[in-house]
Amino acid sequence: MRLPIHKPIFRGFLMIVALEIIAIAINMFFAPHEVAAGGATGMAILVQEAFNVPLWITTLVINIAMLGLAFSFLSGGTTRRILFGSLALPVLLSITPQMMLIQDRLLAIIIGSIVIATGFALNYRIDASSGGTTVPPMIFAKYFKLRPSIGLLIVDFVVCLFNIPVTGFDAFALAIFSVGITSLAMNFIETGFDRKKAVYIMSNQQLPEIKQAILANNDFGLTVQQVIGGYSNETREMLMVVVEQRDFRHLVNKVHKHDPGAFIIAAEATEVHGGSI
Repeated sequence: MRLPIHKPIFRGFLMIVALEIIAIAINMFFAPHEVAAGGATGMAILVQEAFNVPLWITTLVINIAMLGLAFSFLSGGTTRRILFGSLALPVLLSITPQMMLIQDRLLAIIIGSIVIATGFALNYRIDASSGGTTVPPMIFAKYFKLRPSIGLLIVDFVVCLFNIPVTGFDAFALAIFSVGITSLAMNFIETGFDRKKAVYIMSNQQLPEIKQAILANNDFGLTVQQVIGGYSNETREMLMVVVEQRDFRHLVNKVHKHDPGAFIIAAEATEVHGGSI
């Protein structure tokens, strides 16, 4: 059953959940250990350590400033999309207690990175945003054709650098480490729970038999394409099959049973929409 993520009420609920997960990561893992791992909240952690200003106040000020930039340089639709997250996250930071759940600094940052990656991934899943320093990369992309991922990495690195004069080099190293873990965790969370194999099959003689054998198994999604062979330069049919990871070896054995010399290419398919799967 698919979740009704396109319904406004459900999307709003998921966005609040995602922002609260981010607030928990900041208030219970990063801020208690004085590690600013990029973003507006990272800047807020540094301001809190240097001037004892509450996290939520600095985050709100930065987010409002970023909203102004978005309004000036980006489309109205983009500004509206980040408006709710920009204002809701500081509120959630203010009501979420700030406490040190884990004493070990390295372990806290590792767990915090995974927690915050979960919040970010959920936000991206519903095409939402917490605002803040996600705005400058959008501006860089629009006016300088710089990829948003590169722009965000640059912004986060600059924020991480400020750990050195405020909280020390150890905090800087942990912040860089956290950015890497968060990126990897987000990638896995977004695609790792639904990975499949896209398998391409060519056979000189037994392709119809292979096709029938595959179609006999309803768990496989199959399409037939016309391709030009690179070796023979002849047009021929190719089967494309999408299977679960656990079924990949079973599919290969089935193909080789009919044609041991069949040409097979397999690739990761992180998202599949439509069809029979």
